[in-house]
Amino acid sequence: MSILSELKKRFAAALVPLTDEPGDFLDLIRQSQDPRFGDYQANFAMPLGKKLGRAPRDVAAEVVGRLDLAGLGEPAEVAGPGFINVRLENALIAGRLRAAAADSRLGVPPVESPRTYVIDYSAPNVAKPMHVGHIRSTVIGDALTRTLRFLGHRVTSDNHIGDWGTQFGMILFGYRHFLNEAAYRDAPVAELARLYRLVRRLMDYHEGKARLPKLRQRLAQQTAALADARARTALEQLDKKAKKERQRAEAEVENLRGEIDVLEAQLAAIDDDPEMSRLAAACPDVGQAVLAETARLHAGDDENTRLWREFLPHCRDEIDRVYGRLGVAFDHTLGESFYHDRLAPVVDGLLARGIARESDGAICVFLPGRDVPMIVRKQDGAFLYATTDLATIEYRMEHFRPDAILYVVDHRQAMHFDQLFATARLLGYGDVELAHVSFGTVLGADGRPFRTRSGDTVGLEGLLDEAVRRAAAIVEANDDAKPDGPELSADQRRRVAQRVGIAALKYADLAQNRESDYVFSYDKMLAMNGNTATYLQYAYARVRSIFARGGVDIEALRAAGAEILLDAPAERALGLAILQFGEALELAAADYRPNHLTAYLFDLAGRYSTFFEQCPVLKAETDAIRQSRLLLCDLTARVIHKGLEVLGIEVVEKM
Repeated sequence: MSILSELKKRFAAALVPLTDEPGDFLDLIRQSQDPRFGDYQANFAMPLGKKLGRAPRDVAAEVVGRLDLAGLGEPAEVAGPGFINVRLENALIAGRLRAAAADSRLGVPPVESPRTYVIDYSAPNVAKPMHVGHIRSTVIGDALTRTLRFLGHRVTSDNHIGDWGTQFGMILFGYRHFLNEAAYRDAPVAELARLYRLVRRLMDYHEGKARLPKLRQRLAQQTAALADARARTALEQLDKKAKKERQRAEAEVENLRGEIDVLEAQLAAIDDDPEMSRLAAACPDVGQAVLAETARLHAGDDENTRLWREFLPHCRDEIDRVYGRLGVAFDHTLGESFYHDRLAPVVDGLLARGIARESDGAICVFLPGRDVPMIVRKQDGAFLYATTDLATIEYRMEHFRPDAILYVVDHRQAMHFDQLFATARLLGYGDVELAHVSFGTVLGADGRPFRTRSGDTVGLEGLLDEAVRRAAAIVEANDDAKPDGPELSADQRRRVAQRVGIAALKYADLAQNRESDYVFSYDKMLAMNGNTATYLQYAYARVRSIFARGGVDIEALRAAGAEILLDAPAERALGLAILQFGEALELAAADYRPNHLTAYLFDLAGRYSTFFEQCPVLKAETDAIRQSRLLLCDLTARVIHKGLEVLGIEVVEKM
C-alpha cells in the first residue's frame, strides 16, 4: 500500500463521526507543495466545516485529535484556517526504501482489485501513410496500456484500424485508372499511397469547385450585413451584447475570406498543372465513381474483394513497420472489415427493440436531450462509424468481458462518443465504464494544426527521421565534448540517437495535459534541461556512470541490504520522492493522464540533481554513508528506468 493510501485509511477512521461519505474529503489529502508544511497536507476541513456549519479549524483540530499516525508519521499539526500537515517518520521512509531496493516492483504493489480493460487507440486508415495526427492517440494509448498493466490490471489493446470503406474505394478507382504497374511491383505501398493522394486531390477539386460559389455568396451576404451594421453605429456606442454580435460577424467575414483564399489556391494548383487539369476534366464524377467502387467492395464483388485482399497486407506491413520504430504493439488489430457482417444485425436489433427508427429513409437513434440523432444506416443503405462502433462494443463485451473500454481519440469526436455511449446504455451495457480519453491538437509555430509548408499533413515517418537526425547531432556533440575524449563508437552513437530521438518525440506529447493543444518544437523536445525525455535519459545515464567510475557492484550492494541514512535534507527529499512513484502511477491511471507520471519523473530527476550537488557519493564521509547514497542513486535510476518504460520510452546507458 502506498504512503498516500495508508494516510487516507488512517484519516478515514478519524472522519467516521463527522461524515458517512469520506471519499470526496479523502481525495483532498495530497503531497505538500512546500516541505515547510510537512510531507502531506489534508485540505478537507474547509468544505467539511461548511457542510457541518462549523469553523474549519475546529473541525481540523477534532480530526487531528482522533488521528492515529503511529508508525507512519509524527503528530499532525493544524495550520492556517484548517490545513492538516503530516510529516512522515524518517524510520518509515528508510524502511520502505530498503524494501524497494530489494523489490523488482520498487515497492509498488499490484492493485488489490484488478479490473479488465480494453483500450482502443491509434486506429489509422491503413490505405494511407500514418501522419502527425496519429502520434497522440498512439503514444497516449500505449502509455495507458503499460501503466495499467504494471499496476496489475488485465488489459487488452485493440487497434481498430480503418481497413474498409471509402479509402479503399479511392484506391480501387485509382488502381483501375492511374496505376503505374512498374512502381507497384517495386514499391506497392508507395504506389498505393500515391493513388490515394491523387484520387483524394481530384475529389477535393470537384467538391471545392461546387463549394466555392456558395462560399462567395455567403461572404457577400455577411459583408453586406456587416457594412450595414457599421454604418448604423460606431463600435464604442454598442451595448455589450451588440458589440459581441458585431465582433462575431467580423470574425465570420474574416474566416470566410481565409477559407475562400485557401480553396482558390488549391483549385488553382490543379488548374495550373496541365496533367492534373487533364485528369480532373476526364473525371468529373470521381466522387460518385469512388462510392460505386466502395459499394461493390461492401457487396462482396469478387474482383474488388480480391484486390482489397491484395492491397491490405502491404498496407498492414507499412503501419507495422512504423509501430516497430515506436516500440508499440497490440494484442489485437480488429479493423472495420472484421465487423462488416455484424452491422446489419446491429441495426435490426436496434429497430426490433425500438431504440432506432426510420427518418427520411435513414435509420436513426434519437437520444433524450440531444438535438442531433445518431444515424446507423443511411438512406442508400450504407452503414456508418457509429454502426461499426456499436458492433465493436457488442463483440468486446462478448469476448473480453471488460470492466472498462477506453477510446483514445481526439476531442473532435466528443459528440460521436456521447451518442455512442448513450446508445450502448440503451442496449443494456450499463455496467461497463465507457470512456472517451480525448486529446488536443499538435500545432505548428503559427498556432495552427502542424502541417508541411505546402499545407499537407506531416507524415509520422518524417517526424521520426528528423527527430533521430537532430538527436544524432546532440549525441555526437555531447560525446565529443567529454573531458577524456569520445566514449561511443559510431554504431553506439547511431543506437543512442535512435532512442533519444524517438523518446523525445513520444515524451513531448505525453508530458502535455492530453486535453490541451501543444506547439511542436524539435528544439524544446530535445533540450538537455527542462521536462524532456533527453533530460531524464541523461539523468539515468549520469547515475549509471557513477557506478562505472566507482567500480560499484550494484547487484551485490542491493543484496547486502545496507541501511538507508537520511540525515541530510536532500537525502530525505530524494528518498521520499522515490517512494511516491506508486502514487504517480495511481494518479496517471485514475484519470488516464500520463502527464502526471512525466511530471513526477521530472521532479524526481530534479531532486536527484540537488542531492548529487549537496551529498558526495563516491567520496562520502564514511563507508556507511557511501553505501546508503549509492542505494539512493540506484533506486533513482531504477525508478526513472521503470517510469520511462511504463511510458513506452527506452533509456540509454551512455550519452
